[in-house]
Amino acid sequence: MSETTSAPGATAAPPHSVLSARRAALAGGVGTLIEYYDFSVYAFLAVTLGPLFFPSDEPGVSILLTLAVFGSAYVMRPLGGWFFGRLGDRRGRKHALVVTVVTMGAFSGLLGLLPDFATAGMLAPILLVLVRLAQGFSAGGEIGGAATYVAESAPPGRRGLYGSLTPVGSTLGFAVAAAVVGLVTAVTTPEQMSAWGWRVPFLIAVPLALICLWVRVKLEDTAEFEAMAERREVVRSPLLNVLRERPGAVLRVVGIAIAMNGTGYVGLTYFSTYLIQTQGFGKQAVYWASAIGIALACATYPLAGMLTDRFGRRPVLLAAYVLYLALAWPVFALLGATSSIVVVTVTYVVYMAVNGLAQVPAFPQFTELFPRRIRYTGVALGFNVGTILAGGSAPYVAAQLVQSTGNPMSPAFWVLGVALVGIVTVLSMRETGRDRLPV
Repeated sequence: MSETTSAPGATAAPPHSVLSARRAALAGGVGTLIEYYDFSVYAFLAVTLGPLFFPSDEPGVSILLTLAVFGSAYVMRPLGGWFFGRLGDRRGRKHALVVTVVTMGAFSGLLGLLPDFATAGMLAPILLVLVRLAQGFSAGGEIGGAATYVAESAPPGRRGLYGSLTPVGSTLGFAVAAAVVGLVTAVTTPEQMSAWGWRVPFLIAVPLALICLWVRVKLEDTAEFEAMAERREVVRSPLLNVLRERPGAVLRVVGIAIAMNGTGYVGLTYFSTYLIQTQGFGKQAVYWASAIGIALACATYPLAGMLTDRFGRRPVLLAAYVLYLALAWPVFALLGATSSIVVVTVTYVVYMAVNGLAQVPAFPQFTELFPRRIRYTGVALGFNVGTILAGGSAPYVAAQLVQSTGNPMSPAFWVLGVALVGIVTVLSMRETGRDRLPV
C-alpha cells in the first residue's frame, strides 16, 4: 500500500463545513497555546529554578542540571503519544484533547507547589523530575491531536492556512510564558522571586486549563472520525498498525520533527538562558524581548500557511532549512556582539519567523502521511520521537557545547546539523499538499 493513498474500497472523506473548520482551528490553537504555556514556563524560569533545586558553587552546573530536567520531560512524550494516540484513534479526537489539557494544567499547578532544596533536600529535585515527566506525558498527546483535529476539519486545499493556528498556539505559548515570567519578575524583588514569585506562573496554569476545557468540551468530534466509527474502521491497536503499515511515514515525521524542533527550541528556550547567563542581559529585558519577538514572528505563520497551500509542503520546508543554514552562524555572532535589546528582539523575530516556515507546512504534511484510522497515533509517535532526539535536548546540548568548548558560537553547529537532517528528509518525500487526506 502506498504511504499516501487510501485503502482499497475506502469511502470518500466527509464534506467540510467552513464554520466548523474555523472553530476547530481556533480551539486547536487556543488549547495548544495553553498546553505549551504550561510546558514551557519552566524553561524561562531555569535561571531561577537552578539554585533553588540544584544548588552548586558553579552556576553553570545548576543551569545544566535544570535544563537536563527540562529535557527529561521529553522522555515521556512518546508514551504519552501512544496513550493519547490510541485514545484519539479509538475513542475520538475531542476526547483525547480534553484529557491532555486537564492533565497538563493539573501537573503545572502541582509544580508551583513543590518544596525547594532548602526545604526538602534531595526530595525536591526528585519531585521536580517526576512532575516534569508527567507534564511530558501529557504534552505527548497534544500537538499531534490538535494537528489531526484541525486537518480533518479543514476544507480541501486550505489545510496549511487553517493548520497554521496549531503552531501559532504552540509557539505563542512560549511568548505568553515569557511575558508572564517577565511580569512577575518586574513586580517582585530578586529575593521575592526566589522565595515565592517563581510559583505564580505555574499556578496560573490552573485557570488557563479550565478556560481551555470549556472551549474544547463544546466541540464536536471530526466528521472523519464519526464516519470511521460508523463504518467500524476503528482498529484495536493503532500503534501496531502504524508500525506495520507506515514505518516509512513514521521515519519521515521523525526526521522533520528533529529538524523543526532542533532549530526552533534553540530560539524558544536556549536564547533566553544564553543572553542572561552568558551575555549578562537583565532577566526582565530578555523575557520581554522573547515575548515580543516570538509573538511578532507568530503573526507571520498564517502567511506561511497560505504559501504552503499555494506552492506545496516541500518547497516551503526546503526554504526554511536553507535559511537556517544561512542564518545559524550570523545569529549567534550577532547575539554575542550586541548590547542592544532591540537587536535581540529583531533577532528573535527573524529566527522564529523562519521556524514558522518549518512548522506550518510540517503539521498538515504529517497528517497527509497516514489514513484516518491510525492518523493521531502516527503523527504523535513520529513527532514525539523526533522531539526527544532534538527538541527537549536542544537547550541542554547548546548549553553543554558552550560549557565544554568555551565558545559561545558553538550552538550554531547544532542548528546547522539538524537543518541538514530536515533537508535530507524533505528530499525523500513526495508532495502531498494537493492530495485529499487518506481515508
